[in-house]
Amino acid sequence: MNPIVGLDVAKGESQVQAFLDQSKPYGKRFSMKHIKEELDHFLGFFRRDRRGDRENAYDHFRSYRALPFSRYSKYLEEQGILYILLNPIISYQAKKSSLRKVKTDAIDAYQLCVLYYKEDFEPHKIRGIQLLDLRNLSRQQEIVSNMYVEAKPQFHTILDQVFPEYRKVFGDLYSRVSLLIVKKYPTSEAVLTAGESKLAERVMEFCPNRSGQWAWGKTKKIMDSVSRNPFRTSMYQSHIFNLRMYIELLLHYQGQLSDLEDRIVALANEMEEYKIIQSIPGIGEKIAATIISEIGEIDRFNHSKKLVAFAGVDPSVHSSGKFTATINLV
Repeated sequence: MNPIVGLDVAKGESQVQAFLDQSKPYGKRFSMKHIKEELDHFLGFFRRDRRGDRENAYDHFRSYRALPFSRYSKYLEEQGILYILLNPIISYQAKKSSLRKVKTDAIDAYQLCVLYYKEDFEPHKIRGIQLLDLRNLSRQQEIVSNMYVEAKPQFHTILDQVFPEYRKVFGDLYSRVSLLIVKKYPTSEAVLTAGESKLAERVMEFCPNRSGQWAWGKTKKIMDSVSRNPFRTSMYQSHIFNLRMYIELLLHYQGQLSDLEDRIVALANEMEEYKIIQSIPGIGEKIAATIISEIGEIDRFNHSKKLVAFAGVDPSVHSSGKFTATINLV
């Protein structure tokens, strides 16, 4: 026998279907919540199935205490269960080839078992702590980057209602010194009240690595922007409050992204493949770290085609008779 258990994993629970061998389903499918007691029952079922015990192990599934979903695969690893982790694109493409176009979790679990007997999949290998850390950091960096990008236009919109000419002062409106200056002096009136000398001191304080000449040059540009600014002050104090709130958010995101980048680079530099991937034109530190973290143990792919299939970017071919499509929509 060549038994396999298919697990279609969803957020709250998984659908389970077992096969004893090709074209030999074992019993009926059942659902399993991601809680400790039901996972333990699944483990008992899995081990009985491997011994060929046909005792029905589907009953007595009851809630006990929750086990975080993110630890689901970790649970299998701790129990010494060899498993194959499939890219959803692969299973989706397999379902498309089926004559029955049915979308249920039960069918998905069944199709995973069928697919196992058709394809030559490599078992999932336990990733090292470094790879898991790198993946978590890379994904968190992407999340924070998206929040940072979303906050920028909000800040820009409010600035245009208070001090629109300020946008022309610094080459990078979102640089630390630029944000700190406009946070301290958000209106033309605030700049005029401070005066040139005080303003220059602040610029040098917020950007100490630049020369005094540079600071005075920026101060002159700020004063010029005040003379062009159509608003001396803001009628709405809510604009000033919101402007400063978004500045604090932007500075916070910048700090978080800097910390994440430092941690990612330090961790990735310990891996041999990090420099190798960066030797590819167009691949920088961030993308190289992301590629490594998402692929994991590269030696589980014994051919480049398997890696391409895992990523879900292998091209498909559509042909019929003497016709071969030059443009193929997936």
